[in-house]
Amino acid sequence: MTAGQATGRPLDWGCTDLHPKVLRGVLGSYPTGVAIVATRCPDGRKVGLTINSFASLSLDPPLVLWSLVNHSPNLAAFRDCSHFTISVLASGQEALALRFASPAVPDKFDGAPLHEVPEGVPAIAGAVATLVCANDQQRPAGDHLLLFGRVLRVASVAATPLVFHAGRFTALAAAQASGE
Repeated sequence: MTAGQATGRPLDWGCTDLHPKVLRGVLGSYPTGVAIVATRCPDGRKVGLTINSFASLSLDPPLVLWSLVNHSPNLAAFRDCSHFTISVLASGQEALALRFASPAVPDKFDGAPLHEVPEGVPAIAGAVATLVCANDQQRPAGDHLLLFGRVLRVASVAATPLVFHAGRFTALAAAQASGE
């Protein structure tokens, strides 16, 4: 079934308005997971932010990627770090996602549930999954920097992930047992 069949209307393939607001609306129709990426600067300062640009890249070697806008005040911290964590948030961790997304919060880690991983960087406690990554390489792409992480260790728990879709947080519907 095509998208036009799903709505009963033909799609307009003539839209060439690629203004960022239009693109954001179209791309928002794709549900994503929500994660917090974190590192520690050489001076000991913890840096973290909410992302939904995270993706698996390779299993052999184990690589993931995420992106950060070039004008981010955190760009140098992540570009130059040796390690970072990606904590995939669980349903119910919306407040953490908002906290780490807000530039108005001076210390995003203050009061946040944390684990310290052996590589010396923070990870979010209660996350569905955490990946500890070595900062493998970066590549500029448009107005973002792609950051590639070589996965060194992982941890996961059985929980429902937090999902972002159409500009709001949501959760996955419970899976139905087969045969129902």
